[in-house]
Amino acid sequence: MHRRTLAIATAALCSAFLYSSPGVENAYAAEKVINLKIANFFPPPSKQSKITQEFGEELERRSGGRIKVQYFAGGSLLTGPNMFKGIESGVADIGYTHVYYTPGRMPASEGIGLPLGMPTGWVGAHVAFDFYQKFKPKEFGGVKILAIHANGPSMVISKKPVAKLEDMKGVTVRAPGIAGDIVKALGGTPTPTPMIEVYDSISKGVNDAVWGPYETLKTFRFAEVAKNVTVSWQIGASFPFFMAMNRKSFDRLPADLKSVVEVMSGEFQERFALMWNEIDLDGKAFAKDKGVKYLELSQQEGARWQKAVEPVINNYIKELAGKGYKEAEVKSWIDYMRERIKYWTEKQIEYKIASPTGPEALRPEALAK
Repeated sequence: MHRRTLAIATAALCSAFLYSSPGVENAYAAEKVINLKIANFFPPPSKQSKITQEFGEELERRSGGRIKVQYFAGGSLLTGPNMFKGIESGVADIGYTHVYYTPGRMPASEGIGLPLGMPTGWVGAHVAFDFYQKFKPKEFGGVKILAIHANGPSMVISKKPVAKLEDMKGVTVRAPGIAGDIVKALGGTPTPTPMIEVYDSISKGVNDAVWGPYETLKTFRFAEVAKNVTVSWQIGASFPFFMAMNRKSFDRLPADLKSVVEVMSGEFQERFALMWNEIDLDGKAFAKDKGVKYLELSQQEGARWQKAVEPVINNYIKELAGKGYKEAEVKSWIDYMRERIKYWTEKQIEYKIASPTGPEALRPEALAK
């Protein structure tokens, strides 16, 4: 058993013992109930929304009712672009979003989404967590990170097929932040269209495509308006997602409830990793029934795409150096992430966790043999 998993299991057992001890329930009954608001911008039926809701429900259960949660999905309390500020200010006690909704606010963590060859969502989640744990970027100082991960590699989901680099010329693609820089490097034209508006924008021809992972084909129903997916995991760029808690909301919790939050954060970190992998498989299956075609890059074409996006990585290093970071430090982040990508890809193959992207050894067909 891995050390991290063992620690989580041990803490969970201790928590269970604590809540079953004689007199504890009566002692807690007199305490004031703590009300927490949890916000998420994903549609309520999505698995991202459901797993965030489950976090709140589990928090209520493990607190023995001392915590009560109000859950707001679909941007009903805070939209994606407003989420981080809303968590910091206390509009929401806990929120779920990604770093590219606040460009420039989390420059170190934005690097998680560089085109470094992130092959799957499971690998992305582990690499993002390792990066955060090792470097502890100061940009999250105003909140408490409960989980941090990256989704499956984004690809060009388009109306017209994009089989080679030249096909990207003039293609208008929804892609915010570093994703937009990647699209531009590939020859496309990025737009910052909010995710919830992308379906209509493609349907009406405002955008030709969206830069996103397989799961969006189902979650946002892009398979209904875009019938081509360029499987470009060789440049594997992800969106770094996180679930964070308002610092004051966490600090005001009694010590034992802080422990509950800590234990659950470890558990849900892995659940998010498996979730991102699962929904990519679901998205591909859903899209197949809609007649979506998948265009796999050959080894030679993949190498061309990798070369095309090298300036994005170099520009990121220069940009952060201009903001006061040491160039050697930023390069060390990138080297570390590449090393962890290799490590966790090998682990995923070893654990036989199937993914619809990445090396052939990870594909369901290969693992079924």
